[in-house]
Amino acid sequence: MISFFNFLLTSFLFNEIMQYIYTVTIRFFKYHGTGNDFVMIDNRKGEFPSQDRQRIAAICDRRFGVGADGVIILEDHNTADFEMHYFNADGQLGSFCGNGGRCVVAFAKHLGVIDNQTNFAAFDGFHDATISGNIVSLSMRDVDHVQTYPRYVFLDTGSPHHVEFVNDIKIIDVPKRGSEIAHNEIYGDEGTNVNFVEINKAKEIHVRTFERGVENETLSCGTGVTAAALAAFSTAKVTNSKIQVHTLGGDLTVSFATQDKGFIDLVLTGPTKLVFSGTLEL
Repeated sequence: MISFFNFLLTSFLFNEIMQYIYTVTIRFFKYHGTGNDFVMIDNRKGEFPSQDRQRIAAICDRRFGVGADGVIILEDHNTADFEMHYFNADGQLGSFCGNGGRCVVAFAKHLGVIDNQTNFAAFDGFHDATISGNIVSLSMRDVDHVQTYPRYVFLDTGSPHHVEFVNDIKIIDVPKRGSEIAHNEIYGDEGTNVNFVEINKAKEIHVRTFERGVENETLSCGTGVTAAALAAFSTAKVTNSKIQVHTLGGDLTVSFATQDKGFIDLVLTGPTKLVFSGTLEL
């Protein structure tokens, strides 16, 4: 009986010691860009298990984890300054994230990877960006065409976006209505992001966004405000090529040039902020 107890105790201690030996502690940084928040991880040493979708979702959990709209992993790249990998709050690999792209530029600056300008790789290709203080200006992908329908506009700005214009944005039930549209049969299994837009002036709009993957309203969405600005211009609801966008999390600016039926020289500009940092045990 005593020897069996000793065996159990020895086994327990052995397991605890082995778990301690093989536990990897990795540092994270929490950033937000106009309320769109992300957990940033420097994975240039390849220690973070980016294939573990459940772990990523757990990190994003706002009650039992760090809490975020997504996780962004910074890694080395052969030709660019770095590569950005964005994961939605559900743990799945996402398409491009505009506010995340701005935040990862600030993160790269914090790490000393870049100085005041950069070219980095992302899901939808390469992006140029500049940073001055906490303000990041990020080049977005060209948009070849905008699909205009009687009740909405659809376009891809690195991620797909459904845009609807409303008279009073404050009364829209964004989580409910956004989810209904995002997972409508029109958009198939992948779904879409959904933006509700109220026109303020010839160069100002208000935007609220439902993000797929997060499956809720977010305080801001970089690709979403870009899509909303282009949709407003395409439908002649605004006339300026530099548009101020008001979101629940703050203000952004979208500037662009027109070419044929598309848009080029797209730039998304706004503030970023390092909120806090900590460590994760993997």
